Amino acid sequence: MVFKTMFMLALYMLPIVPIFLGFIESPLILVMLYSISGFGIAGIGMGIMHDANHGSYSKSKGVNRLLSFTLDFLGCNSDVWKLQHNVLHHTFTNIAGHDEDISSPIMLRFSPHEKKYWLHRFQHYYVWIFYGVLTLYWVTFKDFVKFTGYRKKGLLPDPKVYRMIMAKMIIFKLIYFTYALIIPMLIAPFSVWWVVLGFVCMHMISGVLLSVVFQLAHVVPNMAYPMPDVENDMNSDWHIHQMNSTSNFSPNSRVLQWYFGGLTNQIEHHLFPNICHVHYRIIGKMVAITAKEHKVPYHVNRTFGLAVWRHIKTLRLLGRLETGFIPVAV
Repeated sequence: MVFKTMFMLALYMLPIVPIFLGFIESPLILVMLYSISGFGIAGIGMGIMHDANHGSYSKSKGVNRLLSFTLDFLGCNSDVWKLQHNVLHHTFTNIAGHDEDISSPIMLRFSPHEKKYWLHRFQHYYVWIFYGVLTLYWVTFKDFVKFTGYRKKGLLPDPKVYRMIMAKMIIFKLIYFTYALIIPMLIAPFSVWWVVLGFVCMHMISGVLLSVVFQLAHVVPNMAYPMPDVENDMNSDWHIHQMNSTSNFSPNSRVLQWYFGGLTNQIEHHLFPNICHVHYRIIGKMVAITAKEHKVPYHVNRTFGLAVWRHIKTLRLLGRLETGFIPVAV
């Protein structure tokens, strides 16, 4: 984890530093360097801040708290992330109206319980645009929209805490845009639009990578999309619910497992979010055996390419079939 932390931070920062210092005189090299940093953003998101914000990077709360700030350093707010991901997504996985990872703008439909519109028939084509702007939207508007919504839902009842987090959010976003965009625009020896293009390319790369990896865990064939009963209760055990609504992919790829921060083993992550992802491959073998013994589903797509293809097919089916449909193997 220490090596990965240094590697991912370097992958993000080393291309950004010469841009920030004004050493780049070629606009094409500038766009290339920004693009490399996009892979660093995704690597930090999946391999460092994700574990840190779950409290699983280290046994030390101080280390976890420190490394959770890597997300804030990237212009996103770690406190909002914890509410959206740790609380809502991990508690209400694939439950429409509660799991915000499958809550989407009107142009997308990630759950069979969401209302279907005619344009959803084409969502498997245009969804990549939305994936690409994910982190760009995140650093600009998403945190403010989500944070205000959580306050209205009563997730932040203390006004003082709300003001503190809001102040932290604004400060870190100002710092981020200053070093990543504004200063490069001011000192670039060429048109500022090249800087904007590079900045957007950086976020397009990180957005697609982060979106795809997280969606391959829950919006693929055979996933369950349960709904609470009339008393707003779930009728299944929480652990069984996680097994029914989560899928792994590329179990034999050590490269993807390393770069994606163990998120190839999403089942293990959902069952044991407090355990560092470097242990998931070993834990996965035990989980698979135990699931088979108790006749509990253990969903796996054997390769990354197959998982992406099945995700596309699932989006296509969700865009065509009516409410209540649950995708099956394709």
